[in-house]
Amino acid sequence: MVTIDFSRQQDRDTFRHSASHIMAHAVKSLFPEAKLAIGPSIDEGFYYDFDLPQTLTPDILAKIEERMQEIVAADRPFVREEMSRTGAIEYFKHLDEPYKVELLHELEDDIVSLYREGDFVDLCRGPHLEQTGQVKAFKLLSVAGAYWRGSEKNKMLQRIYGTAFPDKKTLGDHLRKLESAKERDHRKLGKELDLYSTHDQAGSGLIYWHPKGALIREIIEDFWRKEHRARGYQLVYTPHLFREDLLRTSGHLEFYKENMYPPMDVDGINYYVKPMNCPGHILIYANKVRSYRELPIRLAELGTVYRYERGGTLHGMLRVRGFTQDDSHIFCTPEQLKDEILGVLHFADYMMRTFHYEYKLYLSTRPEKYVGSDEVWEMAQGGLREALEAFGTEYDVDEGGGVFYGPKIDVKVFDALGREWQGPTIQVDLNFPERFDLTYVGPDGEHHRPIAIHRVVLGAMERFIGGLIEHYEGYFPLWLSPVQVRILTVTDDHLERAKKLKDEMEAKGLRVELDDRNESMNLKIRDSQLQKIPYTLVVGDREIADNTVSVRKFRKGPQGSMPVGDFIQRALEEVASRARE
Repeated sequence: MVTIDFSRQQDRDTFRHSASHIMAHAVKSLFPEAKLAIGPSIDEGFYYDFDLPQTLTPDILAKIEERMQEIVAADRPFVREEMSRTGAIEYFKHLDEPYKVELLHELEDDIVSLYREGDFVDLCRGPHLEQTGQVKAFKLLSVAGAYWRGSEKNKMLQRIYGTAFPDKKTLGDHLRKLESAKERDHRKLGKELDLYSTHDQAGSGLIYWHPKGALIREIIEDFWRKEHRARGYQLVYTPHLFREDLLRTSGHLEFYKENMYPPMDVDGINYYVKPMNCPGHILIYANKVRSYRELPIRLAELGTVYRYERGGTLHGMLRVRGFTQDDSHIFCTPEQLKDEILGVLHFADYMMRTFHYEYKLYLSTRPEKYVGSDEVWEMAQGGLREALEAFGTEYDVDEGGGVFYGPKIDVKVFDALGREWQGPTIQVDLNFPERFDLTYVGPDGEHHRPIAIHRVVLGAMERFIGGLIEHYEGYFPLWLSPVQVRILTVTDDHLERAKKLKDEMEAKGLRVELDDRNESMNLKIRDSQLQKIPYTLVVGDREIADNTVSVRKFRKGPQGSMPVGDFIQRALEEVASRARE
């Protein structure tokens, strides 16, 4: 029997896809009327979509799990079979599996593969494990609605999510991590902390920032602007609409149209809401003749873009249809390429360390669909590789992971639970300068082609802050916390002193709330803790007499009394350090 190496992505996918197949078998054996859709492996698990006449409940999931255990215990082989596409269409028509028939009609292959396990057969490219008994540990996690093919125009199916591991200990560790993830879910915390909302009435996948969430975003964006100016970037703004001709020149109409919204007719000309900021930055560069003495030119923008995402893929702040990208485009000479990439790597490293993320680097190479010559791509990939070597941090190669106009460096960050998130990206582009005929005048007086570098150091603000909520579990470092200090009064007799203290702290730049409700102290402290406010200060008779405050730190409890000036100094130093505590 072939050994599965669970450290390899390909083996994990094979393992979990096999578990998905076993789950589909279990569902069909319990509910013969079920229609099968698709059941791929995904990060840390798998799912399968079913068309069922009844709603799946936790009790039914438990029965499906029991049936899966029986299939695993039977230890039957997965047998691959081949069939002509037309034969497979007739076969699945006979089985009354309309979703499989629809998929088969769209395939171009003359021969397709099926996998048989006992009396269950599924359309599948594979590969699978050799035996069902290899799936030692699994768990069904949840049920969600999912439109067929991700389109709201199609029927709503029921999607069962699950996960599978080679042994029960690893599964148990993963399930405990999932429980922690539930507590950190940015959708749950976003509501509890009043940070943002979404509204189907206004449109799916669009974020409404509430005052506290908007303040966090403002702090991050102000920090972003300051750091960019310090590194020689020039900030720009570009419109939300692009004319069709611009997107045809850039190649987006040819290579990216499925991710764009339909055009709108303006005076007989098609305009699109922009899916990318880069064409706008290119026009700014091309607006006048450039000299080599001006290069590198670093343009940066917090630019809002709109991309079509299928309804079934939308997920809080992490997968949206409108978002603000911290975009920048650097135009440089070939001789400057290595240093510019290296500079972005150091910048990205600084940003990730500021937000307390560890990360891993990937070199993403030429995809199947791309523009430009192979020679140009090799030059671009070579420049990225040379900068990575100079940076001195180990990296992996993601074959085919580049974008259509160039290869890139991906920075994948790890949050407090060890989950991987998409972070900064650095893309070398030798194609857009060619398409837009960008030039600079060299020291020889001749026109030369610049190199363009596309990069983000945070990514989409919506996705970044959504991830940050989960990373910090809603308890932001003091410099980011929308409310840094909450002052509690023991009685109304202490209100005047509390208001003066609030004014004094706000004058020093701290963000302060005053809770002067006529409620018990225990209730007011509890409310402050639920809002994850870093510092809670109590003002009573003794504090007024001694000119002190009683300090309580979130998660650390009472810190004793201290002079007001000492507390303010302590808080300001913590803000300046951007420390986690």
